[in-house]
Amino acid sequence: MRFWSISTTVRNPERIRSFLKVLKSIEGEKWTKETQKRFQVLLIKNKVYGFGEPQFHNSLPEKYNTLLEKDEITYEEAEEILDFKNYTGGGDMRGRQSFNPIRKMGLAYIDENDKIKITDFGNYFLRDDYDLGEVFFKSFLKWQYPNPDANKYKADKYNIKPFIATLHLIHQVNEICKKKNLKVKGVSKIEFALFFVTLSNYKEISKRTKKIINFRIKYEKLKNQEEKNKFVESYFLSRFSEYESLENAFEYTDNIIRYFRLTRYIYIRGNGWYIDLEPRRIVEIVSLLEADNASALKFDSKTKYVKYLGDISLPVLPWETEEKLKEVINLLNNEIKDKITELHNKQIKTPSIPEIDTSSRDIDYLKSKAELLRNYRRKLFEIETHYLSQSIDKIEEYIKGLQEIFKVSKNRPVELERIVTHSLNALNDALEIKPNYPTGDDNEPTFTAPANKPDIECYYDSFNAICEVTLLTNKSQWFNEGQPVMRHVRDFEEKNNQKETYCLFIAPRLHRDTINTFWIATKYEYEGIPQKIVPMTISQFAELLKILKELKEKGYFLTHQKIKELYDSIIEQTKYVKSSDEWIERIPEIINEWKKRLIAA
Repeated sequence: MRFWSISTTVRNPERIRSFLKVLKSIEGEKWTKETQKRFQVLLIKNKVYGFGEPQFHNSLPEKYNTLLEKDEITYEEAEEILDFKNYTGGGDMRGRQSFNPIRKMGLAYIDENDKIKITDFGNYFLRDDYDLGEVFFKSFLKWQYPNPDANKYKADKYNIKPFIATLHLIHQVNEICKKKNLKVKGVSKIEFALFFVTLSNYKEISKRTKKIINFRIKYEKLKNQEEKNKFVESYFLSRFSEYESLENAFEYTDNIIRYFRLTRYIYIRGNGWYIDLEPRRIVEIVSLLEADNASALKFDSKTKYVKYLGDISLPVLPWETEEKLKEVINLLNNEIKDKITELHNKQIKTPSIPEIDTSSRDIDYLKSKAELLRNYRRKLFEIETHYLSQSIDKIEEYIKGLQEIFKVSKNRPVELERIVTHSLNALNDALEIKPNYPTGDDNEPTFTAPANKPDIECYYDSFNAICEVTLLTNKSQWFNEGQPVMRHVRDFEEKNNQKETYCLFIAPRLHRDTINTFWIATKYEYEGIPQKIVPMTISQFAELLKILKELKEKGYFLTHQKIKELYDSIIEQTKYVKSSDEWIERIPEIINEWKKRLIAA
């Protein structure tokens, strides 16, 4: 037997989206061996396949790696690189392999005329305003075993929709806990590893629920951690020996929960140890559980299955009725009113609540207003975050978080974006600090900001800015952040052209090619106009927070104008130094001089 787990095809949504963009350029063409090879060549040409990955570069001669360092390479150069790779099965086989994850997610398929067809779901994913949570939610609703595209999971052993089965199992565990007067807390990671990833049939859900409760009662009676660890190991070996190792079960659990969180229907509590149903989506969850018992659907062919995956209108969501949507809106309104009261008690101002015609019977109207209320609720959380970030204790927490970012074992890029967002809130009197990472209904980030947007947008009274953060330090930092950052700056300033636009770029170390790229854009131009880009290391940004802490301890307030003075000082240096290296070397000194002026004021 096998654990079910998130397919490797969806582990990196941005990479899948990049592949899909390239496929879109040849949509409608016949999927011949020549086209399959051309698809792979185009992936290399657009640097979305292999680029920045050591395994890809290490087997290439220097001349090809030098080619890849150019801003653009020709189709012929990309084809030469593919031919040199001499992949087993040829370039066309590699093209088919690159197409597989796109097909398995239901983003595209080969139609009855052997032509490439992007599905409605795929076109939604390509939109600039796509919602990553919605992409994963729609995918997971349809994810099932068996299916015509997963031969390893046979119908005689599997009959399950893992995501929906997970919701059922957690819900039933909570219901039993209520009846037995036990604490309702979802399920622990240990329980998930033992009882969820080994569940292969929806008919076993009720039995598993009872086993979880019995296991929990015995486990929680044990006095020390050593006893508990032995109990868990022996429990797994005695009951699930036909599966993979317990260690793998925990690895699968961490990965599954990470991606289930993206849907916004899973809530993490107990310092990350317990997995529960999102209480703010309980109307939707209960409706879904009433409509779907988590059994797998049957399909006559792989094509029909892939078309089903790609139909964004399916499945029909059971709560999209007038009655249920009004119930959702009512719950949102009550939660919002409670949060507003809480904020007002702290003397925090809040924007006006959106007006909604609750007498409307229009489903699309009610859906849009429910989403409007969710966005408003997120705004309230962001206002609260700004308020809470002002304390010295929080500033110390952010400094420590930045200093120890490489000690974070999981979701490190997400954690960096979160800490920097909170730090920017702490720094000064910003009008709004708006992160673009997707969040759960608890306003905690679930993934990094999408590639087509700045990581963080910053709005001030006298200027605006974007902030881009990365953990990359090698050549891929330049490719992934150089041109994209400058493009984000230009797009942002065009949308917000009433004020000057700055960009704060933060990385553990600044690669020489990244520095040089930003130097040219700042000293000379990008698309004909100079930009205001301020590169800093994570430690230099942490130094700003230390200065902020010192000022607060003395009773001083750091205004956004003072931050602007620092940014301008760094940008001004491009006029006086001879190279990008000199520019970067001067930044610590500039920060120190800025600090002295603040302390002396």
